Amino acid sequence: MPTLTILDETASGSIISRLELEISQETLTVREMITRRVLGEVAAYNERQNGVFQGLVQPTESERALNGYKLRPTKRIDGEQQVYRALEAFQQNGFFVLVNDRQAESLDDAVWLGDGATVSFVKLTPLVGG
Repeated sequence: MPTLTILDETASGSIISRLELEISQETLTVREMITRRVLGEVAAYNERQNGVFQGLVQPTESERALNGYKLRPTKRIDGEQQVYRALEAFQQNGFFVLVNDRQAESLDDAVWLGDGATVSFVKLTPLVGG
């Protein structure tokens, strides 16, 4: 099965986190890729519920923390709602996606994710005062 490397990066290129996923298909749309990533993050958090969610977008009813988003320890995250928030953030330029160093333009872009492919999610931060 092909392995997909997912990197979270800052706009300056610093790697924040790295995740390896096995995928059963070599071609996915950006929408499917974001959905799989977010549902995986939510499932992992809901399983351990340690109070800090480290994911692509901030869940409702959470506070920004140093390495993620802080929630009440017993608070479960709704995966469907997180997917919606992530897809909306992509469309509103909250982050962009690089697939094999090439920027994805649309949620419907089909991308090749063969063995050794890398996907970078680059989160954009709003400028202060401007």
